[in-house]
Amino acid sequence: MQRRIFDDDHDMFRDSARRFFQKEVEPHRDRWYAEGQVDREAFAKAGEQGLLCMWMDEAYGGSGVNDYRFDQILIEENIRYGDEGFFMSLHSRLVAPYIHTLGTYEQKLKFLPKCATGETILGVAMTEPSAGSDVAAMKTRAEDRGDHYVLNGQKTYISNGIIGDLFVVAARTGPSDSRQLGLFLVERGMEGFSRGRNLKKMGLKSQDTAELFFENVVVPKENVLGDPTQGFYYLMQFLAEERLTGACNYIASCQVAFDITMDYIQDRKIFGQAVADFQVNRFKMADMRMEIDIAQVFVDHCVMEHNAGNLTADMAARAKLFGSELQGRVLDECVQLHGGAGYMDEYRISRMYTDARISRIYAGSSEVMREIIARSIGLDPRKRSRAQGANLKVAG
Repeated sequence: MQRRIFDDDHDMFRDSARRFFQKEVEPHRDRWYAEGQVDREAFAKAGEQGLLCMWMDEAYGGSGVNDYRFDQILIEENIRYGDEGFFMSLHSRLVAPYIHTLGTYEQKLKFLPKCATGETILGVAMTEPSAGSDVAAMKTRAEDRGDHYVLNGQKTYISNGIIGDLFVVAARTGPSDSRQLGLFLVERGMEGFSRGRNLKKMGLKSQDTAELFFENVVVPKENVLGDPTQGFYYLMQFLAEERLTGACNYIASCQVAFDITMDYIQDRKIFGQAVADFQVNRFKMADMRMEIDIAQVFVDHCVMEHNAGNLTADMAARAKLFGSELQGRVLDECVQLHGGAGYMDEYRISRMYTDARISRIYAGSSEVMREIIARSIGLDPRKRSRAQGANLKVAG
């Protein structure tokens, strides 16, 4: 399918990005998988190539090109030629914007240049053992002590948790029954800040995922992002782009899995003919091609809406939901078409299959996405309940 959202500059950038991933990431994929984390040097090399935080102002080390299509290209080329566990997008498009948008001039000057070079690797710490998609349920607390906050609590399932140097940590600053949260910049080496083990996972083996612990961590006021009472709303503000980033990732994964499977079923013989020659398999491939193309058109539309400043939370939720659900179906079918080989880790499709399972959970589960979409079309039980209560009062 010809995609019409890219111009010559994007095509040239794609060629350059492809060479980077082929040279600096793909050769290390198996080793990173075995070791459970990517090399820190990969971020530094990406920074040398100007591939990190491209949207960032030139004053802080970026190129000042705020066109999401360039990051979409990085996502697609990383999936095809790199390693899905190399979380460049988390660093550049999820965490760094918190600092750039909410930070003071002094904070931006202190932290952002090293983010652009890859010297400082970023992470965001929201999830807790008892609080995932329900951000308002978190228990980590930050107490105001005048010129600093004291941070106590625990986070879990934190990406870049082992190699990360700077984390945006969400913590409660108000009563436990309120949504009053703050965002705090916690740096490697702060006293009382520690990490647990690199957690074992079903997939994304090269992505280091860890628990983070905060025991009386002194966070200076200079490390508070924005208003320390508005963290919940800040988190909601950035979730749409996070989910769009996920959707771009999921569709790219579908594309790569489809291509890998197409090559395999045309070479693999069974009962004297290629697997691809059986009608049932041809029809499966036709269905996947149709759904992937349709999904790609919608995700590309969302990218352009995001560039125009028009991407809504419910639109991002639709892209995230459909993309992740499609990825699950496509990867499952592609493993099936590989037969026994698809179950073997030496075949890339096997790893892609286990990597894909998290897509319907992180950045908001499929159930949460459906709730957001349902409310956006007027099916909000809270409003219905209030309306019914108001009608009862009127009737009474």
